[in-house]
Amino acid sequence: MPSFTSSDGLTLHYTDEGNGLPVLCLSGLTRNGTDFDYALPALSDVRVIRPDYRGRGQSDWAADPMTYTIPQEAQDILALMDHLGLEKAAILGTSRGGLIALTLAAMAPSRLLGVCFVDIGPVIELSGLEVIMGFLGRNPAWKTHDEAVAVFGARMAGFDGVPESRWREEVEKHFVETPDGLKINYDPKLRDAVAAGFDPDAEAPDLWPLYETLTDRPLAAIRGANSDILSSETLAHMARRAPGLIHATVPNRGHVPFLDEPESIAVLKDWTAALDKAQMP
Repeated sequence: MPSFTSSDGLTLHYTDEGNGLPVLCLSGLTRNGTDFDYALPALSDVRVIRPDYRGRGQSDWAADPMTYTIPQEAQDILALMDHLGLEKAAILGTSRGGLIALTLAAMAPSRLLGVCFVDIGPVIELSGLEVIMGFLGRNPAWKTHDEAVAVFGARMAGFDGVPESRWREEVEKHFVETPDGLKINYDPKLRDAVAAGFDPDAEAPDLWPLYETLTDRPLAAIRGANSDILSSETLAHMARRAPGLIHATVPNRGHVPFLDEPESIAVLKDWTAALDKAQMP
């Protein structure tokens, strides 16, 4: 199982497959590298590297949950790049992953070839954050995968026309079936770290300057039409600030699209082609 060691001694898991320009696939807050299973056919022309953040997936849980922060996770990504001998890489960042990309734009801008933001941008809608805080770090009430599948789709706001088979995949990827019921497959103390920095009354940091540092390289954005995290207004503003932005809105999807929708595939194909073109002498 491929892994590397973080600066504070954690063993962090990743997968590395394919050939071509390296694309680091960074998942959402509670998720892991399996989120990008559905996107693999659209990424067949690049090298796909999928890390599990600390405390998630197959990576070690941290003794200090206060290290579950975006700056620390960005530092872990730089450590992975060093481990793999990568001077530069592109980032496909879903939700939390897109915020890590923006942080890397501040920490190590020269190491980014480009970024594709998936249902995330420089402005994050407070209503969506409050939804996330409602379930973060808590085990679901369902006792079995079958029980969860029966209601999961109806509980996923903004998603229509998704077959039950896909919800089963999602449930089985992210909940562990135990004699005591379903358990989340990440460190529950992730909630402590996020809650420590969550103040709905505080002024949000201005992330636009970080986004603008990336506008000289291939950028893309994919938004779920029913997203409660990335608004249509923010996406439009992203396109105005980066006229070359490759972007699409995926109908019948909330936060976040699966990345195998036709609109998502088209963006990923166009973005990876733009990355290749940008590297030509």
